[in-house]
Amino acid sequence: MNKSPNAPAKASIRLGADTLEVLVMTAFLVISIAFFSLLAPGFLSTTNFGSMSMQLPELGLLSLAMLVPIISGGLNLSVTFTANLAGLTTAWFVQGALADMGGIGVPLAIVTGLAVGAASGCLIGVIVAYVGAHPILVSLGAMIFFQGMGEFLTRGGGISGMPETFQTLGSGHWLGVPIPMWIFLAAAAGLMYIMHFTRIGFSTHMLGSNPRATEYSGIDVKRVLIIVYTLSGLLAGLAGMVMLARFNSVRVGHGESYLLITVLACFLAGANPFGGFGRVLPLMLGLMSLQVIASGMNLMGASQHLATAVWGGFLIIVMALRMPFIKSRE
Repeated sequence: MNKSPNAPAKASIRLGADTLEVLVMTAFLVISIAFFSLLAPGFLSTTNFGSMSMQLPELGLLSLAMLVPIISGGLNLSVTFTANLAGLTTAWFVQGALADMGGIGVPLAIVTGLAVGAASGCLIGVIVAYVGAHPILVSLGAMIFFQGMGEFLTRGGGISGMPETFQTLGSGHWLGVPIPMWIFLAAAAGLMYIMHFTRIGFSTHMLGSNPRATEYSGIDVKRVLIIVYTLSGLLAGLAGMVMLARFNSVRVGHGESYLLITVLACFLAGANPFGGFGRVLPLMLGLMSLQVIASGMNLMGASQHLATAVWGGFLIIVMALRMPFIKSRE
């Protein structure tokens, strides 16, 4: 089999671009920490880092749920409402059908909520795969559907008052680290393995790079799309569990403001807007940078709206700096 003489050079460029991207995101994180440690009183305190560790996981899990379809060349605009629907389902089972089952009721309710999240994503994947509609339109329709169903079932209200064992998931610690952070790290590690070392991960990247070539290569594109959106829904459902446990309540609008931020975080981390490329590690570094900015500005007494504006400016700067890396992959 003849190999192109340019293949090693291209592989070297790809490796170099990936490494540089991680280094750039790490540098931004270090600079952000250094900046706010000088200007924000109490930024380097244990209390502040503990607070950031509690706030990051829910946005992190939703961003992971957004990353997978972006790599495949699509988008899932329903991640936040999928999370809410999964949380509502879990809360309803905990307080209703499984309330008399003792300790086993909570795990069963969580599994049921995660199943609802996965089923919601699977529904989107089936429509995208077999109808051929654009993922943005399908997920937008699903978002409105999930929102309407949630508001209809709860009459615009919410459900609160989870058992103490469930609240431990949202406020407990293990080895000094909040349990929600452990959940996020485990989900990130699992997704990293799937996307980097499994056939479905390779197929997802290939689908995002060139859908027609993927189909001609013998890969079952429909199956890949269904798995991609099911995995996205499952991660969103997991985010719903974390939000329910942390806030001790759930309603349809919880986390609604996170939607555009998850897209921002994915592109900030180097995901290609047209699909085919995206890495979990840069996403985690980008999320940490965003959390550092939000916490630092909060300690400085800045408005949350100003923090959102700074996030947008941060995205523009990083996108401008990483354009050479994007072009080196083409």
